[in-house]
Amino acid sequence: MKILVIGGGGREHALVWRLKQSPLVEKIWCAPGNGGIAAEAECVAIDAGDVAAAVALAEKIQPDLTVVGPELPLVNGLTDAFRKRNWAIVGPSKKAAQLEGSKIFSKEFLTRHKIPTAKMYGTYKSARAANAALSKVDWPVVIKADGLCAGKGVFLAPDAEAAKDFIARVMEKKELGSGGNRILLEETLEGDELSFIILTDGKSYAPLVPTRDHKRVSDGNAGPNTGGMGAYSTDDLLPEELRKIVIANIVEPTLRGLAADGIPYQGFLYIGLMLTKSGPQVLEFNCRLGDPETQAIVARMNFDLAEVLKDVADGKLDAAKLRWKAGASVCVVLASGGYPGKFESEKRIEGLTALAQNSSVKILHAGTKREGEVVVTNGGRVLGVTASGSSLNATVSTAYKAITKIRFEGMHYRKDIGAHGTRLQAAGD
Repeated sequence: MKILVIGGGGREHALVWRLKQSPLVEKIWCAPGNGGIAAEAECVAIDAGDVAAAVALAEKIQPDLTVVGPELPLVNGLTDAFRKRNWAIVGPSKKAAQLEGSKIFSKEFLTRHKIPTAKMYGTYKSARAANAALSKVDWPVVIKADGLCAGKGVFLAPDAEAAKDFIARVMEKKELGSGGNRILLEETLEGDELSFIILTDGKSYAPLVPTRDHKRVSDGNAGPNTGGMGAYSTDDLLPEELRKIVIANIVEPTLRGLAADGIPYQGFLYIGLMLTKSGPQVLEFNCRLGDPETQAIVARMNFDLAEVLKDVADGKLDAAKLRWKAGASVCVVLASGGYPGKFESEKRIEGLTALAQNSSVKILHAGTKREGEVVVTNGGRVLGVTASGSSLNATVSTAYKAITKIRFEGMHYRKDIGAHGTRLQAAGD
């Protein structure tokens, strides 16, 4: 098989790394790729969100399968363009991708199909209307920008002053671009967050191992939201009884609801959950794999990803093929100085060569590029230090030990990825 992967972040490097291990795979292209992916696949410089450019590339190279990583090409209708030409591709249609492309569409879908989620106060097209509604909410309140905002469109406002500031930045100053043209207000849910991702061919589905993301930039879940500063996976995250509830109350009603609305769904469906005292509730949908959850997930895969994804594209998913390593995995993101605000690029990264020999750790690149033999920073989230092992404690230790070997100017990272899980395990012991 010859495979084209669309995207250029840590998620796509994780996919390329796992796909390359398949004996079925002869060649991998990645568009646009990054400095780490370039060592494992042929990178092609196109804009991942440019549907016409992706179609032109596929016409030229003729892949047997295309796998779409990020949300923008999906929301822009890439899979529709490929399927119209009878090309095998993994990813939902433009219509189905509205589950991520519009928070309001997603909320109305959840409400219509009676899927557990936070109460919505309302949706607003102007800052004035949104500010007026603040007098009727309970605090803290969740404010969500409707469109795609690279993980930065959700804000937990503790009071009216903070809420009005965020509304002004999003709706008037347009800090999040067109993604902030509309906003919604909803009640705050309390509990532990969980990323539950499934793979579906439109008829059958298979859950992936559960993961927990760390969105805030600083230890102890402090500071602004980011695209994700790290993730970990253990089976303990989702005990069997709770897993059954998630499947029965959320996963299957979601798939039935999509079918009832005439929206066939094929590809990865990310369900962001809050595990509240009254049961799991949906925080958000993403129409693709999470990042950095993917890095933690692929580290536990014990199956041929290329074979399974080709089955999905062909409408022949067999859930029994998805087998997983026991134990745990963790991904710690190393970010540029200033991220998630303004940051500088072109910082030389030291220490990658020494870690290349370490079989217990995989360095997955996100915001990097190659300049000759040198790898430099080229984004906010730069690297994902990814490890797997028999226990969460040991795995976290392995990842953080590897980080001590890496250096670049301004590098920062959270020191507590997986700490919540290790505390719970210790309490259980």
